[in-house]
Amino acid sequence: MRKTSSRLLAATAAGVLSVGLVAGCSGEDEATPEASVAASGEAEPADDAAAEEVTELSYAGEDGKTALELLVAADPEAVVSGEGEMAYVTAIRGHAAESDTEFWALYVDGEMAQVGAGSLETEDGQQLQWKLEEIE
Repeated sequence: MRKTSSRLLAATAAGVLSVGLVAGCSGEDEATPEASVAASGEAEPADDAAAEEVTELSYAGEDGKTALELLVAADPEAVVSGEGEMAYVTAIRGHAAESDTEFWALYVDGEMAQVGAGSLETEDGQQLQWKLEEIE
C-alpha cells in the first residue's frame, strides 16, 4: 500500500509540475498579479473572510535554506504533501488549491521555478513568490 501511495504521489507531483512548467512557458504576461487580484476580488464585500483570501505569498531567499523550509517558516500552517524533493504544496495561508483546477506555483526572481520547493536551494537576495494559478 505504501509503495502504491508513493508512486501515486510521485506521479501526481510530476504531473502538476509539468502543467506548471507548461503554463509558465506559455507567456510571462499570463501569470500576473492582476489574476490574483481578480481571484480575491470576486468575493462579495459582506464576506470579509473570503475578501481577505490569500492568492500570493512572497519572502526572501536565504543562503543554505530551501524554498520549502522558508515557506514553512513564513507560514507554519502551510499544507505540504510528501517530503523533501517530493514535497508538493497544497495550501498556503489557509487557501487550499482546488486539485482539479488550481495549483500553487513557485517563482524565483519572477521566473517559475524549474525544480520543486524541497529541492530549491535559495540564496540571499532572491525573491521567492508563491502564486495560486489555474491549470490550463
